[in-house]
Amino acid sequence: MRVLFMGTPDFAAASLRALAEGGHTVCGAVTQPDKPKNRGHKLAFSPVKEYALSKGIPVFQPPTLRNAGAVEELRSMKPDLIVVAAYGKLLPEDVLGIPPWGSLNVHASLLPKYRGAAPINQAILDGETETGVTMMYMAKELDAGDILLQRSTPIGDQEDAAALTARLASLGAEALLEAVASLEQGTASRTPQDGGKATYAPMLSRELSPVDWTRSAHAIHCQIRGLIPWPCACAALTEGGTMKLYGAKETGEETNLSPGTVTAAGKQGIGVACGDGKVLYLTEIQVQGGRRMSAGAYLLGHDVPVFVV
Repeated sequence: MRVLFMGTPDFAAASLRALAEGGHTVCGAVTQPDKPKNRGHKLAFSPVKEYALSKGIPVFQPPTLRNAGAVEELRSMKPDLIVVAAYGKLLPEDVLGIPPWGSLNVHASLLPKYRGAAPINQAILDGETETGVTMMYMAKELDAGDILLQRSTPIGDQEDAAALTARLASLGAEALLEAVASLEQGTASRTPQDGGKATYAPMLSRELSPVDWTRSAHAIHCQIRGLIPWPCACAALTEGGTMKLYGAKETGEETNLSPGTVTAAGKQGIGVACGDGKVLYLTEIQVQGGRRMSAGAYLLGHDVPVFVV
């Protein structure tokens, strides 16, 4: 099948790789324009662009798809199918209507749950124990198209959003090949979503970062896991200012100390009292101006004031 692929990050590159290595003709890869990266602000290629160039796949980076020139350029590639995975922009109807087989989206949730920009993060933030991927026929409304197939997977109790994204990228790539095969064989199903059960996963922002220690230990642990690698949960527990939190552990340990009180600083990490009377141990941190490290390594050279009864 002749496929036009649209995507940008690593999650999308996994699906592009699956198509290219699965025997399909990828007639082009559409990805976001190059963006400045790191302190040097050097323009960096997206993972999709890097892979496409390595395989000789034509790359297109239109700043917008809402002009006639861009649409005609895509139409000239004569795709049988458009596949979209984390492209980063909504597709206008005149683009969705180009291929005779329609347009498929690889979405990282079990729709209609978590439509929107950050479904993986939101599932962890909400304390979900299961998520998955959905192969969806694209429609005008955001993530509201009919479902072709879904694959589910449990969320590990220590799994963060970065690790889960990598797993779902692989699962999505496998499911995409299955979906395309069913289209070719004429066996693809089409199940409308129940809009009444839809939930949304908005874009992440730094406003989500500050930890409120009056919340439960589990809720804060989910916040830490759900905001990795960006924007990261943060807290001010030392004189060094705010620290980013990259890892934590729930032990079930109880305390009657006020939320936010440091209860321990040792081999288990930095223990902090939470609003449900439980202690959450911070195990991996990054203080301002420092590097990411285990809490134990940090404590070798720094004192963290601990409440003493």
